[in-house]
Amino acid sequence: MSDVVDSDELLRRIQRARARAEEEERAWRTRREDLRMTDPDGARDAAVRSVVYESVLKVLDEILTPGRSAEET
Repeated sequence: MSDVVDSDELLRRIQRARARAEEEERAWRTRREDLRMTDPDGARDAAVRSVVYESVLKVLDEILTPGRSAEET
């Protein structure tokens, strides 16, 4: 992690991280719905993970577009 990166590369990395977090949040939300009736404990775990990725998305959105999350609420 001692590599020097320019601002454009840093922005690309943050955008990739945001896209990945969005995919994971969607996957865990789907998993929660799938498990709701058959595995309540698994559904609860999936719900927690979904909320975690949602939080990560909010943080990355604030880095990429400062003030955007305040406008949405």
